[in-house]
Amino acid sequence: MGEPADDDVFRVLLRMRIHPGMEAGFEETWAKVGTAVTGHPANLGQWLSRSAEEPGVYFVMSDWVNEREFRAFESSDAHLTHRKKLHPFRSGGEMTTMRVRYAFAGAGTPAS
Repeated sequence: MGEPADDDVFRVLLRMRIHPGMEAGFEETWAKVGTAVTGHPANLGQWLSRSAEEPGVYFVMSDWVNEREFRAFESSDAHLTHRKKLHPFRSGGEMTTMRVRYAFAGAGTPAS
């Protein structure tokens, strides 16, 4: 397959642990500040998911046009402001990055 191109979709997956009892506040705050990410011209979308198996664990996935644009956003003032609003809810977390190599729409996906 070769080396990934700079124009491969760059996906970021955050796994966050939220302090017990703060889940509802975290979800509300995340929904309010989400446009700090999705408003960036290089962002292709963002999703918040709550673990079905681990209490207080959330996953945030975002797709970017490429890694370079994501890294520029990651060091921006807009991202720092976004993170400050969510930080009080977090007890820990990890970030994983990847490049999307193939994508298939499922049969249940509405036609454009």
